[in-house]
Amino acid sequence: MIARFAFSFALLLPAWAVAEDAAEKQPPNVIVIMADDMGYGDLSCYGATAFETPHIDALAERGVRFTSGYCSASTCTPTRFSLLTGMYAFRQDGTGIAPPNSPALIQPETKTVADLLKKANYETAVIGKWHLGLGEKGEGPDWNGELKPGPLEIGFDRSFLLPTTNDRVPQVYVDQSRVLNLDPADPLWVGRKKPSEDHPTGITHRDELKMDWSHGHNQTIHNGISRIGFYTGGHAARFRDEDLADRWVAESVAFMEQHEQKQPEEPFFLFFSSHDLHVPRIPHERFQGKTPLGFRGDSIVQLDWCVGELTATLERLGITEETLVVFCSDNGPVLDDGYKDGAVELIGDHKAAGPYRGGKYSVFEGGVRTPFITCWPGTIEPAVSDEVVCTIDLPASLAALADVEIPAGVAPDSVNLAPALLGKEGAEGREELVVQNNGNAFAIRDGRWKLHRHPGGQTRNLTVEQELANTKVPKLALFDLETDPRETTNLAEERPEIAARLAERLETYLTGGGQQR
Repeated sequence: MIARFAFSFALLLPAWAVAEDAAEKQPPNVIVIMADDMGYGDLSCYGATAFETPHIDALAERGVRFTSGYCSASTCTPTRFSLLTGMYAFRQDGTGIAPPNSPALIQPETKTVADLLKKANYETAVIGKWHLGLGEKGEGPDWNGELKPGPLEIGFDRSFLLPTTNDRVPQVYVDQSRVLNLDPADPLWVGRKKPSEDHPTGITHRDELKMDWSHGHNQTIHNGISRIGFYTGGHAARFRDEDLADRWVAESVAFMEQHEQKQPEEPFFLFFSSHDLHVPRIPHERFQGKTPLGFRGDSIVQLDWCVGELTATLERLGITEETLVVFCSDNGPVLDDGYKDGAVELIGDHKAAGPYRGGKYSVFEGGVRTPFITCWPGTIEPAVSDEVVCTIDLPASLAALADVEIPAGVAPDSVNLAPALLGKEGAEGREELVVQNNGNAFAIRDGRWKLHRHPGGQTRNLTVEQELANTKVPKLALFDLETDPRETTNLAEERPEIAARLAERLETYLTGGGQQR
């Protein structure tokens, strides 16, 4: 259901722009902004009170704010895989959290949302965190040569990447298909084993760290922070953590400016793949101390600034009303994810997952229900919607907006929810949705009902209150989200017919069926 409300921004728009149906317009520019590890309660427009996020709030005020917006997994690699391919990640082996030397998880034979939009003459770009592997199957990335296949082989014209995720090595940019500023005389090596006995790590050189690790992240040190994995060389190519957000914004602004100079008559697609709020959380110095929540809160404010810079660029270029902006997150929140950065101690009354239970790594709502906002001034009327939408649905929905036919077998799990994303009266969201963690826990939502399927016994169930608690959960658990949104009461024995029906539907998906198209 969509709740509409009047908002003063509409007064700034001409009447024809408000009334014009989206189908009669040219396909819009599209910017998908994906936050990293952001929970449902991490924005002021979703209830946060410890700080404000005015630029993201402005998107919500001018567009549709979804209360049942989901990512398809509670960790980054599978969600990003599904956003680009329109396919549940569990349908392909090896789509868990990608290691530093992972080959490309999306090989050229798999068509992506970027491939689809190029059929409508879109110029396409991905800027920011990748974490979907680079290089050939069985080989992985050639850090000192061409990093192919990668984004350029799956539909993107422009690619400027953090190749893995910043708690994993190496800390370099990949510009198109090569490491930026790499000196051939100082080759880059990335591996899983310590390259030498005296190689500095977070264990042996802990006194050199400016941010201590709490678990796991204790191998090669760069910029005073130890990481997962080992690397040597490439010193001229290495970046400073504090500068990531600024660089993503600069590259994105340059892409939009150059596009408008070269081909303003054609649309563009920009996937702005943020690293905020993922660990290590090291926002730029000008954002440090801006919130009472430490670096985690400061990273949210930094991301809000990024959104403001992107939307300000649209205004300056005169294309705000020609651009659909989608704001989402790759999974729910986590506090201690490997570093001692004050996130746990400074959380106070802030509820990162909002009213929901769980967080990153969990199939509870807190792990997969996240902020989801669509904004297209002049086309979308301000509203709040409780329709179920998911990041996996962006390929089919954006293809529909671009009037692109999706070939058989492409984006098989993506549903065209364009009317719902545009806030159309009476438009419906998904009937059912499957979500996963990084391993073998799954859940299926069908209306008010949600069934969890865990492997049984001890499972990692992260919550914002107790980050690394090993909680014993039943193999199957049924929840009524309408009366029990925190998923505290298992109704599997009380409503066995519903549990059995959803278990059968989930099994259909997990054994290769259930495709939506």
